[in-house]
Amino acid sequence: MNEPQIWTLIGVFAAGMIGTVTLISTMFVRMMRDGFHGVRTEFDSVRREFDSVRAEITSEFARVRIEIRAVNGRIDHLDRDVNAIYRHLFGIDRT
Repeated sequence: MNEPQIWTLIGVFAAGMIGTVTLISTMFVRMMRDGFHGVRTEFDSVRREFDSVRAEITSEFARVRIEIRAVNGRIDHLDRDVNAIYRHLFGIDRT
């Protein structure tokens, strides 16, 4: 173990191993970053789709509310007309 060649080989081997570990860890970090970027992109696209669906549903609910108000108005007019017919038939409005 006192030979300089052995220590040189140990140093070269250690440097090679450290370089390999560094290279692999760097590649792994880049791969994970790209994977997370892809997932983030997918989530953003899903979020945009949900936003468009939410806007569509909101507009449909607004349209339904308008229709319900129109039906309520018609019912109010119908109620007024029925009351007028009732008063006319039974002579309530004649004093």
